[in-house]
Amino acid sequence: MTKTTIYTGAVPVAGGQIRLHQRGQRGPALVLVHYWGGSAATWEAVVDRLPDDRATVCFDQRGWGASRSLSGPYHLDRLADDLLDVVRGAGLKRYVLVGHSMGGKVAQLAAARRPQGLVGLVLLAPAPPQPPAHVTAEYREFLSHAYDSPQAVEQALDQVLTAVPLNGSDRAAAVRDSLAAEDPARREWPLHGIAADITAAARRVEVPVLALAGEHDRVEPVGVLRDHLLPHLPHAVLDVLPGCGHLLPLEAPAEVATRLESFLADLDT
Repeated sequence: MTKTTIYTGAVPVAGGQIRLHQRGQRGPALVLVHYWGGSAATWEAVVDRLPDDRATVCFDQRGWGASRSLSGPYHLDRLADDLLDVVRGAGLKRYVLVGHSMGGKVAQLAAARRPQGLVGLVLLAPAPPQPPAHVTAEYREFLSHAYDSPQAVEQALDQVLTAVPLNGSDRAAAVRDSLAAEDPARREWPLHGIAADITAAARRVEVPVLALAGEHDRVEPVGVLRDHLLPHLPHAVLDVLPGCGHLLPLEAPAEVATRLESFLADLDT
């Protein structure tokens, strides 16, 4: 059964507002940042498996879903600005940033600013701060067409994004969310953001970091994270989820929720 979601209205960001989905009150709060093609709904199965009183905040990033009317630019620094505006607007005192894939790179940039109240960073199948060699101009152009149509999204889900088949409703939601973006927002990440080198920023992260990788992730393989993430995040620990692909919040929500709670427990010891 899905828990009741508390809609708390919207918080101001550059050029408009972002609506928040908040649940629970016990902190530290988890601020959940979705992947390229995702939405606040990407996290529902994870949130449903957390303790009922765990504070969580989800939102649609600029240019996506309910935030698609927000104008650009849609680059990583603006998305990091939005993330910290969400934290301030939600009135969070102690919180952990939890970023998935593109959201992981956004969360790294936000954490590098050492905002007040940040106590930890969790990265799920994150885009690493140092782009790997395969992220060429040709690769980025190819990737920019992954969400051109429902058929293209279905193909990406089957051939690239998942190792665990999604159930019907999750699969339909993933297709819907991948198409629910303004074209400039959809193209910004593959053409520019994925190739941005943010290693200098990542090295400024001071809080504990947990990185979760899917054993069979074809987007951000375990070896890529070992070589291009860990050297730049000295406080990071890498944990591999067996049998999973890239969409960890959808493929392994129970395992993700368990590791989030363990991470929070360690922060309080």
